[in-house]
Amino acid sequence: MSRFQVVSGKGGTGKTTVAAALALALATEGRRTLLVEVEGRQGIAQLFGSEALPYEERRIAVAPGGGEVHALAIDAERALLDYLQMFYKLGSAGRALKKLGAIDFATTVAPGVRDVLLTGKACEAVRRKDRRGEFVYDHVVMDAPPTGRITRFLNVNDEVAGLARIGPIHNQAQAVMRVLKSPETAVHLVTLLEEMPVQETADGIAELRAADLPVGRIVVNMVRPHLLDEDALRTASGGRRKEIAKVLTRAGVTGSAGLVRPLVEQAAEHAQRVGLEREQRAVLAGLGLPAAELPLLGEGVSLSGLYDLATELRKQGVGDGAADAAGQGPGGTERAGKRPGGGSGQGVGS
Repeated sequence: MSRFQVVSGKGGTGKTTVAAALALALATEGRRTLLVEVEGRQGIAQLFGSEALPYEERRIAVAPGGGEVHALAIDAERALLDYLQMFYKLGSAGRALKKLGAIDFATTVAPGVRDVLLTGKACEAVRRKDRRGEFVYDHVVMDAPPTGRITRFLNVNDEVAGLARIGPIHNQAQAVMRVLKSPETAVHLVTLLEEMPVQETADGIAELRAADLPVGRIVVNMVRPHLLDEDALRTASGGRRKEIAKVLTRAGVTGSAGLVRPLVEQAAEHAQRVGLEREQRAVLAGLGLPAAELPLLGEGVSLSGLYDLATELRKQGVGDGAADAAGQGPGGTERAGKRPGGGSGQGVGS
């Protein structure tokens, strides 16, 4: 199973929530995961109800079985100071550069430098070992930029390696790309069962594949349950509203203007939505990737909801070392009526 799990998705699909739930799922049974944030939004801190994350790794949750989730909000300026110290031993000179504004200049003006630092810091955590030679983290999960930027974000080190032909910058960029383009990495894309997010997911997969970056799973988020059985769906979608109204009236629901008519309208809208969702599911299935579905839990977000989503991911083989091999299995399983107990919704994250 890939040790570096990158989570991207169109804005509004809840990718931050999915990344957090994935980190919890992967930490089950005594494992350690690092959940990394790179966009400076402090979305992870909001989800786990903690203070704003500093530029240091700290434990934010305990998973079932005693596993731990640590979190890190990567700051590009601090990452550059680390980089300067690691390769050039600048020490206090690096801090002086920061005071002079050179660090801020480099991370905001120099093309690609910020993304190089962010991906480099995450990959360092993936490769890091303790004194016994064992990996410090079993998995690193990155809450990455949105789908429209993910390929350029991950591939920037390839460009840097090409520009800097020799030296530590070249070597560092190559080391990062060896991680990102290896089986150690899997890029998961979060979507909704709606036309625009599904199309952006398909485009993102095509771009990632063209760049030789390893695509993992599609995670369909915020799936709403089906409230009608198949016969009722066919009736509601077939324009048989008078028939439905008669059935409701026979059942004791009276007053078509006040109650029956709104119920009929809602049934028709629900049937239309289910039909559109099935169309999008078919599109996703045609992309040839394994898929997982997470239910819509309600309004807001809670820590208990994250644990519920992590449990659901493990039920579907995500986070299970035996089943979570990227690229295996068909895409798309219809589990819309199933939801884990408790918790509230997953609206946090772009």
